[in-house]
Amino acid sequence: MDWLQVVVLAVVQGLTEFLPISSSAHLILVPVLTVWEDQGLAFDVALHLGSLSAVVIYFRQEIGKMVTSSLAAVRGKGVDEDARLGFWVTLATIPVCVIGFLTRDLIADQMRSTLIIGISLIGFGLLLGYADWRKRGDRSEYQLSLKDVLIIGGAQALALIPGTSRSGITITAALLVGMSREGAARFSFLLSIPVIVLAGGLEVVGVIRQPEEIEWIAMLVGTLLSGISAYVCIHYFLVVIKKLGMQPFVIYRVLFGAWLLWFFHF
Repeated sequence: MDWLQVVVLAVVQGLTEFLPISSSAHLILVPVLTVWEDQGLAFDVALHLGSLSAVVIYFRQEIGKMVTSSLAAVRGKGVDEDARLGFWVTLATIPVCVIGFLTRDLIADQMRSTLIIGISLIGFGLLLGYADWRKRGDRSEYQLSLKDVLIIGGAQALALIPGTSRSGITITAALLVGMSREGAARFSFLLSIPVIVLAGGLEVVGVIRQPEEIEWIAMLVGTLLSGISAYVCIHYFLVVIKKLGMQPFVIYRVLFGAWLLWFFHF
């Protein structure tokens, strides 16, 4: 791998992992627009590690409270809002894990096409725009009900469709059940932690089964750049949506999806 490839892939991964614009839609363009060889599973693991580190560091206080309160609840000391949030994050992760396991071959073999990605970008982008445009609620991530969590968790499973965007569909569902923009985004980011851990774990298994030469310096740089770009992305995304909402991302998704369909299919 050359250094330009390392930088581009790391920054694209870091930014698109948390913005509601679909990382798969952007990463599919890299081999199309360049002559780079596939970066390999080991480098993918490094990029996901960077993104994971960013969200964990950013929400370190919330995560610490959730873990501490959850352990206290297990010991019979009662369930407070932090323990409840930790349980909600766990519960909302189950649907995507189950459906992902059952449909992994179908998604890998038949759904990773530019046609599906383009349609998903536009369709789910317009749904995000509707959810943000309609009258929103003002509830935070600490004010969710069981029904809300089941809806958001079920919606997260739709992110298995390439082009949907995990953050995009979870924020959409959260807005529809009455959460504020910031609350929806923060809960979506917390949901990304177990998902990235599980996805990275599967990639690690692939690396073990298919040993490949590892470029340790490139992996270290990729992890660092992915983490920095993801951290900056999370911070400024939360700032931007307070002022501008989701509409800039909706417009971007629609234009990008239309370009993909035109470029590859017309």
